[in-house]
Amino acid sequence: MTFGETLLRTAEGLGVVLPEQETWSSAAKRLGVTCPEPEKWSSKAEYVDAGLGRRVTVTPADAERGTYWVHLRSGHLFLADGLTADPAEMVRAVAAWLGGAGLEEVREQAPCIGYRPWALAHEREPLGAVELEWCRRLDRVHRWPMNGFPRVHALLTAAYAQPVLRQLMPVTSHFNLWFSTSIKPNRRINGVGPMIWPHYERSYAVLDGHEVLARFETPEEAVTFVVAGLPEGIGPAT
Repeated sequence: MTFGETLLRTAEGLGVVLPEQETWSSAAKRLGVTCPEPEKWSSKAEYVDAGLGRRVTVTPADAERGTYWVHLRSGHLFLADGLTADPAEMVRAVAAWLGGAGLEEVREQAPCIGYRPWALAHEREPLGAVELEWCRRLDRVHRWPMNGFPRVHALLTAAYAQPVLRQLMPVTSHFNLWFSTSIKPNRRINGVGPMIWPHYERSYAVLDGHEVLARFETPEEAVTFVVAGLPEGIGPAT
């Protein structure tokens, strides 16, 4: 019996109707593409409501303890998650989220579900593109694998503390951080200032291309250096 079938039986026992799982073939059909079927993943279950633009993915966390992560998404945004070993709680989370419930209501149905304040604020009144991107990137420290890179998070936190940088779009690539005056960033067209690399010989390096302009022990010093070189009156990103 696959994990998805286990959840289906649990739902039947609770009198809950779950949608069909999102499979490789159903996703391809929805997107209008043709793809070969991959190997079956019996330990993973995924459900989608294309009308609401919502998705729930249940993935294994600890095989010995029988715990699973329940991830809630809206569009491309990861909004909430929870860790539980109770299939009934997983089912209630899936049914509530795909049934149109808000984050608070989902947590009432499935107490394992947690979310950060920005997600609730965004649900109530959508955040602007720049603020939303900052929140999304800062939030990754709570999730694997980015929770294993404290220097990257420290750099983002230091940058967000600067009012002028909060108006610009944060962009990361290979742990480098740079800023853009556009919500659709292109380094060559609308990138402003140099990049900051948090893993340069145990220092925070400010780079112009491949040239190291300066190195600092703390992310705050590196960010201050970048801000000092920005044109006056720059931002907000549009």
